[in-house]
Formats: sequence, C-alpha cells, structure tokens
Amino acid sequence: MPLITPLSPDHDLETQDLATFFNETLGFCPNSVLTMQRRPAISKAFINLNKAVMANEGRVTSALKRLIAWVSSNATGCRYCQAHAIRAAERYGAEQEQLDNVWEYRTHPAFSEAERVALDFSLAASQIPNAVDDTLKKRLNTYWNEGEIVEMLGVISLFGYLNRWNDSMGTTLEDEAIESGEQHLGKHGWEKGKHI
Repeated sequence: MPLITPLSPDHDLETQDLATFFNETLGFCPNSVLTMQRRPAISKAFINLNKAVMANEGRVTSALKRLIAWVSSNATGCRYCQAHAIRAAERYGAEQEQLDNVWEYRTHPAFSEAERVALDFSLAASQIPNAVDDTLKKRLNTYWNEGEIVEMLGVISLFGYLNRWNDSMGTTLEDEAIESGEQHLGKHGWEKGKHI
C-alpha cells in the first residue's frame, strides 16, 4: 500500500497537459507524478526537468539514457524505477539483446565499450558513498565529451530523486510497468516488492 494515494490524472490540468510526455515514454502517466501533483508546482517542475534531462541530444541516445536509469535504479534497489526504466528503454529502441542482458552489461557483447563506461558511471555515481574516481573519469573522457557526461549525470541525478521518491512512497506499479519488469528483469529475480 502506498504512503500517499495518487490523484486522478485530471486533478491538475497543467500537470495533465505536461504529462502527455509520458504517453510516449511509458504509454501512461506514472503514479509517481500523480502523487506529486498534490503539490502541482512539484509535478510541473519534475516533468519539465524530466523532459530536459531525457531529451535526445546526440550520442547519448534515448535508449542508452533509459539503460543508465535502470543501472542507477538497480544500484539503489528501487523496483518501481527499474521497471519504468526498462520499459522506457524498450519503447525507445534498445536492442532486445541489451534488454535481455542488461545485468551482464560489463561482459556481454551486445554492449560497446562506450556503453559499458556510461553504465559503470551510472553505477558508481548512484552508490553511497559515491564511487566515481579518477580511473572512471579517465575512462569516461576516453569515450564521451563533457556535454555527454553532463547528460548522463543528469539522468543519474534525476533517477536518484525518483528512486527515493518511489521507494519512500511505496508507489504502486502500473500493470504495463509490471509486465516489462517481469519480461526483461524477472529471470534475474526482479519482483514488485512493496510497489503493489
């Protein structure tokens, strides 16, 4: 049972209008946003930040951003965000082989060295204490420019917020997200946890 019950999608019309962004990303408006709209300034600011962070600016593709989000959410243990991130990665064209083997990104041939470094960055930056060190910085700069690294850290930071929000709220997972979580993550032990 969630800490706070989500409100109806039409509770705040400005949030509802902005939230159409999630119809492309996920196919529905997330319960996290429906909860945030109890304070519409928060829901609107969050949606605008999400749109800015997740925009496709080039080599850090929309699919890779969602895989970065998945690694970050996996590191923090947020089942809700794991399911959402893998669903969005699928919807944004991540290769099936990557979706099926994201747990083995460090060794699986479906991932390039540049992608491995990006996902390692997500893991290190999501840990407490933070594990980004000089070795990782050097690896990052080998494959990615400063703007791309800013994009990646934007995703990691955005999901840091979401991981804490959804795990603390016990946000109820939507059926579509459950389906994606079970399909791509279930064989590795993913389950809904408290997000029921």
